[in-house]
Amino acid sequence: MDWKLLWQIFWLFTKIAMFSWGGGPASLGLMQRETTRVGWVTPEEFADGVALSNALPGPTAPQASAFVGYKLAGWPGALMAVSGTVIPATLLMLILLAAFFSLKDNPHVKAAIQGMRPFVVGLLAWTAFQMAVTIFGLDRQNLGASLLHGWEKWLIALVTFLILTFTRVSPIWLVLASAALGFILYR
Repeated sequence: MDWKLLWQIFWLFTKIAMFSWGGGPASLGLMQRETTRVGWVTPEEFADGVALSNALPGPTAPQASAFVGYKLAGWPGALMAVSGTVIPATLLMLILLAAFFSLKDNPHVKAAIQGMRPFVVGLLAWTAFQMAVTIFGLDRQNLGASLLHGWEKWLIALVTFLILTFTRVSPIWLVLASAALGFILYR
């Protein structure tokens, strides 16, 4: 067992968890940047891990980290990645919760939170953009070529967005439908 690699996995995912803001989905952009920067996964592999994570119940960030950790070092790597993603941030959150509830009515705290809300929207939009670049091949081709050669991916994304925006259909049905469609289109 490569203890040095396991420690590196734990430490990288701890840093990602401690320095990404906006919760699990918002941390995916930083997770992709850091794990691809060190060469642990390609952007395509990361996109596969996120797709799998979103198809499963539970929080996305720990599942995506488990995907990377498992690729690197099997079950011990997955355990270290999830531990790094969850444990330090959870401990910090427990400490900050006590402080927050004693300060939540402070006008400075309220003002800071008001400023962070649109930041989180921008961070989530950036994360979605980074994923779209990889999934739609925009890092390899222009928008026109991407639409021409990957029109079905764009259509799946658009239909998913429209259904979730304008209906009350549960996302689980869309996960199942897109998995079935992917099985038909891409095998």
